[in-house]
Amino acid sequence: MGPCLIGGAFIGRWRPQWIAPLATPLVRFGVPVSLMGLLLHGGLNGLLLGMAMVAVTVIAVMLTLLRLATPFSVALTHPELQLGSCIGNTAYFGIPAALALLPSDALPISIGYDFGATLLAWGLGPLWLTRKPASSGPDRRWRNLLGHLSASPATRGLIGALIVMVTPWHLAISDALWLPSRAVIVLALAVVGMRLGSIASKNTPSLDVSLTTPLICKLLLFPALMLLISLALPLPGVARQALVLQAAAPTAISVLLMAESEHVNVAAPAQLILRSTVLALISVPLWSLLIRPLGGTPGM
Repeated sequence: MGPCLIGGAFIGRWRPQWIAPLATPLVRFGVPVSLMGLLLHGGLNGLLLGMAMVAVTVIAVMLTLLRLATPFSVALTHPELQLGSCIGNTAYFGIPAALALLPSDALPISIGYDFGATLLAWGLGPLWLTRKPASSGPDRRWRNLLGHLSASPATRGLIGALIVMVTPWHLAISDALWLPSRAVIVLALAVVGMRLGSIASKNTPSLDVSLTTPLICKLLLFPALMLLISLALPLPGVARQALVLQAAAPTAISVLLMAESEHVNVAAPAQLILRSTVLALISVPLWSLLIRPLGGTPGM
């Protein structure tokens, strides 16, 4: 993961014009097909939808706690930093991390988490940033939500896998997609690195708020909250591992996209994405070591 992100960051810093021609087809076609192949190989089970519900619940709890904590931190008075403290880059960082650090049966759980987090982020995120109902009306908000969900690589990969599974060729397709699927995930990590390099190369204005608290919340407190809640649920050990690892993913690029679309501060979330991703190269492997004993815990 590290070499892919670092190599991509150098390319994105010096050749930002290469990002769109590489990222657009990869995100639109390559990553969904890759996740489809990985899902077919790892198997689909009934935990996926439940993991989406767990993700939505824990993110909602964390956002509520962050709202209550605003008197104690200036940074947490900024709604874009509140979102950045619990909305993670699961599709392009968390899922590759799960592939590298967890057994293959953790993949459907990781994708379920990504699906639920995407649903909550794009459904609640714009309203959370503006703190007022959108003027475009409920129909427009639902269309926007469905559009963002359909654009998620995890959603497309899940739908593709479900379609293939009902065909008589699903085993052959699964075998054919296995190696290309893993190769595409490596390229996706490089594209994330390119985007981070592009952010780092821009002359952003000086920040008027410290990012220390949001970084601690995203990389330490939020995965710790997920760990506590998952231990209280009747889940297999691998499910707990996958949930915690997805919660430990760095701040999602979608937080920056939402901030830009709602015309709120973008300098702070951009730097939060950059810094959290760099630190996650250390914190995510540490979390994987911490939760490793959970893999031997039987479901309750």
